[in-house]
Amino acid sequence: MAKASPTHILQDQDQIDAIAKRMKRAQGQMGAVVRMLEEGRNCEDVVTQLAAINKAVTTSGFTLISASLKECIEDNKNNSQAVTEKLQKLFLSLA
Repeated sequence: MAKASPTHILQDQDQIDAIAKRMKRAQGQMGAVVRMLEEGRNCEDVVTQLAAINKAVTTSGFTLISASLKECIEDNKNNSQAVTEKLQKLFLSLA
């Protein structure tokens, strides 16, 4: 039987709330971009909104990974090294 891949679920509710808030803001910005395109807004305005969305999503990803990594290190679980390695790979996937 194959060994299950190590995983981690973020427990820090403050971080979860901050990430969710940032993602909800990005979701609203996505709707704004669609409206801007439909209204024929200029490219500079649209790209500025897209850049803000990109930053919000990327920051959310980095925050999630770094908070999870911190929890894994602090918890010092038996499989923390494997979880840490997996989170590092996720971190690099955003870079």
